[in-house]
Amino acid sequence: MTQEEFSRAAQTYGDMIYRVAYHALGCREDAEDVMQTVLLRLFEQKAEFESEDHMKHWLLRVSVNESRKMLRSFWRRTAVPLEEWHELTAPEDRERAELMGAVMALEPKYRLVIYLYYYEGLSVAETAAALRANPSTVQTWLLRARARLRKELSEEEEKEGSVYVRPQSVP
Repeated sequence: MTQEEFSRAAQTYGDMIYRVAYHALGCREDAEDVMQTVLLRLFEQKAEFESEDHMKHWLLRVSVNESRKMLRSFWRRTAVPLEEWHELTAPEDRERAELMGAVMALEPKYRLVIYLYYYEGLSVAETAAALRANPSTVQTWLLRARARLRKELSEEEEKEGSVYVRPQSVP
């Protein structure tokens, strides 16, 4: 990989790598470390990629693996995580902030599957490939994550005394 190809790939996919790591880890500094590690592995990669799509999926896979590795690390298990997600996202409306807070409160596997499916737009099969899981497992995780989000958000609405009405889809 030439320096120019690497620079283009880092610019194109750097944000995606960071977002995957951030959603898996919930900490800005750890996500930056994972992004740096993934980009270093890309730079050192000897094999050529068949296509841009192949490179993107490889980067997703490495991002997920490095995030999991960090979650298992001694320092991560013994350190108190920083709750700074609101500074990173800084959503302007309250509903988005509540949704992001609820997503970030999910277990890492649910947080990651929600992120890949909804924010990166991957299909269930692509998400399963990125996570090295069965598609049926990914569907189950999505169902459980949605149920937990629904419960969490409805509890928030009840605390505030308002009722959330789901918008009707237009045929």
